[in-house]
Amino acid sequence: MAGSVSTYDVAVIGLGAMGAAALYQLAKRGVRAIGIDRFAPPHDQGSTHGETRITRQAIGEGEVYVPLALRSHEIWRELEAETGERLLTQNGCLIIGSEALRAEGSVRVDFLARTLRAAQQYGIPHEVLDAAEIRRRFPQFKAHEGEIGYLEPGGGYLNPERCVAAQLARARALGATVRTGTAVVSIAQGGHGVRIATDHGEIEAGQAVVSAGSWAPALLGPPVDKLLAPTRQVMHWFPVQEDLASAWVGSPVFIWAHGSGASDFFYGFPSLPGSGTVKTAGEQYDETADPDRVERRVGPDEPRAMRDKHLAGRLEGLRPDAAKSITCLYTVTPDSNFLIDRHPDHDRILVVSPCSGHGFKHSAAIGEAVAQLMTTGGSAVDLSPFSLSRFVSVNAA
Repeated sequence: MAGSVSTYDVAVIGLGAMGAAALYQLAKRGVRAIGIDRFAPPHDQGSTHGETRITRQAIGEGEVYVPLALRSHEIWRELEAETGERLLTQNGCLIIGSEALRAEGSVRVDFLARTLRAAQQYGIPHEVLDAAEIRRRFPQFKAHEGEIGYLEPGGGYLNPERCVAAQLARARALGATVRTGTAVVSIAQGGHGVRIATDHGEIEAGQAVVSAGSWAPALLGPPVDKLLAPTRQVMHWFPVQEDLASAWVGSPVFIWAHGSGASDFFYGFPSLPGSGTVKTAGEQYDETADPDRVERRVGPDEPRAMRDKHLAGRLEGLRPDAAKSITCLYTVTPDSNFLIDRHPDHDRILVVSPCSGHGFKHSAAIGEAVAQLMTTGGSAVDLSPFSLSRFVSVNAA
């Protein structure tokens, strides 16, 4: 009836990578849950789109991520068995760089060396290749003398749109409510729950998970909003030349760190069957973006800059002009690590992973951990490295 308020045990706000995974895992546990999104996931307005996302097992951003990556791979395979969808392709991951290279910033420091340490610590199968061996086995990669490659056969890529769609479909089938095209206006904790105001009425829940990506800062308020910076990112698809078409179709995913600057880094994928293109991208963190006003149009100078800064002299067999380019959003923390913790002023609101551009590979396991937190108060994977307490400014607030 008019004016009625829907009531749930848990509300998940934002149904991208983390939210879709959390809603699915809550529904598996019989939790009365609702998922809310201002768009209709999977969509192209946030961080979870663009055909492919790299997944790895040894994680150069830090060994603490490895359990999340390994568990996520198990969950993707379980989902494939449940749905018949192909979500995870393990075609290998090649990381090229120099063990001696120390990049600026925190998350990329010693990226290749930390990847190797993680592989050794967790017994992850891999090979180390010198530049000549990289060029011999993968003629599309023009590795320079002094560079080495870390080749992980268990790495590969995920299809983000299929992953989100599969988890939301399973969540619905297991009893979860999904409301799309519904914008959350405010979240307020009071009494024994959380009241969520939307542009389609109010919702009450015992707890709330905020996994709204670039829209999270406005919803969460201080002091969390000061730690989350939405940034505009661009992905490009370059046509493949005929002479190396087979090499690109059979290529591993790749990550290439070629300098000490924070932006001296790019990554890419094989040529997907029938596409005739290779997707590749760098990362840009110089400016923040308003997710409601971000420039979605990609100017002609942007793919040229990508080619000149990163691809030239490194990738072979690609035509110089991009076939298409699209934007997405990363929401980054000051140290580029995840943020998964209770709001410091509202203990019934869980902030879930504005994940700084390297989170999709971990999202399935994070969703499981969130569901465990919501139902038991703890999680099988240690989430303490992603707590708010590491930021002095929050502690002092």
